[in-house]
Amino acid sequence: MGVPSGAGAGVSGREWGVGSREWGSSLALALTLQRVLGPDPVSGGTVSMAPTRCRTRTRVRARAKELRGRRHLLRAACLALIPLVTGARPLSAQSPAAQTYVLVVTGAGGDAEYAHAFHTAAQSIAEAARRRFGLPDSNVVYLGEDPARAPSQIAGKSTKANVERELARLAARARPGDEVWVVLIGHGSASGAGRQARFNLPGPDMTAADFARLLVPLGRQRLAFVNAASASGDFVRALAAPNRAIVTATKSSLERNGTIFANHFASALAGEGADVDKDGGVSLLEAFTYARREVARAYESENRLLTEHAQLDDDGDGVGSAEPAAKGGDGRLAARLVLAASRTARAVAGANPRLAALHAEQRALEERLTELRSRKHTMDPDEYEKQLEALLLNLARTGQAIRAIEGVSP
Repeated sequence: MGVPSGAGAGVSGREWGVGSREWGSSLALALTLQRVLGPDPVSGGTVSMAPTRCRTRTRVRARAKELRGRRHLLRAACLALIPLVTGARPLSAQSPAAQTYVLVVTGAGGDAEYAHAFHTAAQSIAEAARRRFGLPDSNVVYLGEDPARAPSQIAGKSTKANVERELARLAARARPGDEVWVVLIGHGSASGAGRQARFNLPGPDMTAADFARLLVPLGRQRLAFVNAASASGDFVRALAAPNRAIVTATKSSLERNGTIFANHFASALAGEGADVDKDGGVSLLEAFTYARREVARAYESENRLLTEHAQLDDDGDGVGSAEPAAKGGDGRLAARLVLAASRTARAVAGANPRLAALHAEQRALEERLTELRSRKHTMDPDEYEKQLEALLLNLARTGQAIRAIEGVSP
């Protein structure tokens, strides 16, 4: 198998924005594929591993079945490498085998103005989930302070008992690998023993500890938990865990003024402004970044001191970041939590059991890649390369099997 010397034929890692070590990983992958696949079965010719093209360089006939399979595996391997080295959202983040569930809860408004604002934001999010992103009605639940305000859209009153019931129902329905979005809109506080962070509801409030308990059964799903209330910052530390992205409108429970983060978060999901990569979907990271920017802009335009500082934590350390990024510590998971019409439509259409299993395997491999990359700086370089090659090869083979079933040309 021909591996271009010097990153080959004018191609370098810079063309993908890849560092020298990770570019070396792609060359290591090529060598591994050489060992696995052996020489060209027809002519002994070479196969190009230039990632910008990922296609064969050989004079054998296009219909040579074995060589065609080789080309497809190489292409799949190159595609599998992209999310590892760039932080880009992988294709299986929109797996047809996975589904998305959205629970929106508005708390006690306190006055008519807040109640109206909370309902408007919640309604916008629920409608975007259904209409823009195509989630089935059964996958979207809106619990509100006053169900009579929109009886056809609000499933029930946002009491503690109803919130607990809906989270239990989600835990029973959602399968491993599914995505669950929980969005709280309202007022928060910190009171009681130890000044526990609370979300204010009609009737008894819910503490961060209450939500931590209710979220335990969702450990095998990918969770986006957004608390857009005032005094919400302490929810980050209380709820941090693997496979969870926690967003709060404030950085601590001391930021007690009413927040406007929910309004702009809803606009991010309902409008086009947050879809930075123009892929038709909106990731949690995109929505957070958009809302945080627009909140700051709104305060500045009114010459007011910024009293809410949104945070995001998705690496499980319980420390939020104000400026997360897809390639950074916080932001990787949030970039992969995506509301997208194509994902949902294909999920509703259903998939055969074999395809569902392959997509589940693909998602698991991608999670392992993300985890491996996060440990890179602590690992022996040779061991890192060894594990990287094995994962990429498995991803390539899994992707090839998926495309074979779906009838998609690599």
